[in-house]
Formats: sequence, structure tokens, C-alpha cells
Amino acid sequence: MNRNHDNAPALEVIELKTADRPAYGIVWLHGLGADGHDFVPLAQAMPRLAARGVLYRFPHAPYRPVTINNGMIMRAWYDITGMELNRGHDGAGIAASVNAVRALIAGEQTLPAARLFLAGFSQGGVIALATGLGIETPPAGIVALSCYLPGAGLPAPWPHPAARQVPVFMAHGRHDPLIPPALGEACRRALQAAGISVDWHTYPMQHQVCAEEIADLETWLLARVAQIDGGEAK
Repeated sequence: MNRNHDNAPALEVIELKTADRPAYGIVWLHGLGADGHDFVPLAQAMPRLAARGVLYRFPHAPYRPVTINNGMIMRAWYDITGMELNRGHDGAGIAASVNAVRALIAGEQTLPAARLFLAGFSQGGVIALATGLGIETPPAGIVALSCYLPGAGLPAPWPHPAARQVPVFMAHGRHDPLIPPALGEACRRALQAAGISVDWHTYPMQHQVCAEEIADLETWLLARVAQIDGGEAK
């Protein structure tokens, strides 16, 4: 049974429309220490997608102390307690962020889940996977950049049976010093073992995004949009 998200805290959100009446939506989750402004430039970096009419929502993670950063308070989707990211997960923090994002999606009044994409970078990618593959009304697709699969905090059942057909775009920097590529590859293998379709990409970069990656992502999103439009036309 999925966790109840009725009491999840409301997230502060930046909204950006590329058309007066958007046909698609993307919820984009930032990484540790950043905020929703971090990926706003994406709307301009993917002009072909913008022409289709997109409602972007860029939520801010809540402020919390982060152990690995000497307890400094910053925007974070969950605490990180050590360099071994596949151990010692803040399960309660992950679960709380999953609930908050679920509440944000559930509150969407203008677009159905079949026209919504859930995306994230680093910590945001972790929450995008945890949320999008654990929800009974899954999104049209999930974008998970430079991230990994946590060992705690995932809603149960996970993946949700209804979400096993959700396509996933994953990408990772081959020289990432913060989240080793091996963790991203382990996440990819785990998703594929669960029967989830993963489009996997690597790039000659560190813990960041690059122009080639965004171009590939735009092409992937446009293909998903074409499938949605084609399916509705039948």
C-alpha cells in the first residue's frame, strides 16, 4: 500500500508556461543545495519541446541540515550521512519528499497524469524515481539524471504494478566524482530487472548536465509526446 500523502507539506513552486494552454507538464526536481531556479533555463534549452506547449513546475526542496556538509542547513530532499551513498539512507526524509511530490502531482488540476513527466537531477532524480515508480497513477515518463537508487524510503509496493510500463530516461557523467557512475549503472540494472524500460546515456562530464545530454533528452521527450498524441488519436 502506498503511503498516505494527505498531510504532506506543500512545496514552494516556480511555474513556467511555454504556451497559454499547455498540453504537457514537467515537474523538475533540483539537486542538493540548489533550488527550483536551477533548471528553469531548460525551458529555453529545449525549444522544440517548448513549441508543443509545456507547463514546467520547479519545486524547491525544504531546508534541512545535511550531515555530510557539517550539518549546514540547505535545501535538500533528504539528509546524506556519508560518502557511501548506497548506505545509511535517510529513509524518513526520502519518504517525506516522495509524499510531498505526490501531493504536488495530485494537486494538478489542468493536466492528467498521462501528460505529465517527472524529472530530477542528483537527489532530485532519486526522488523522481522513488515517486514516479511508486505511484498508482504514474506519469507519462521519468527523467533521472546523475542519480542512484536509495535503499530506504521507497513507497510500497515499489515499483508499483501500475508503473511498470513507465519509460525512464537515465543519464550519468562518466567522470562524476560525487555519484560514481557505477551507482547509476546499478540503478539502471535494478530497474531493468524489474521490467522497466530504461533509455541509458553516459557523457564525458562530471556531476552536471551538458548540451548533448539536453539535446538527447529533448528528442526522447518529443518521442514520448508523439506516442501520447498517437495513442489518443486512435
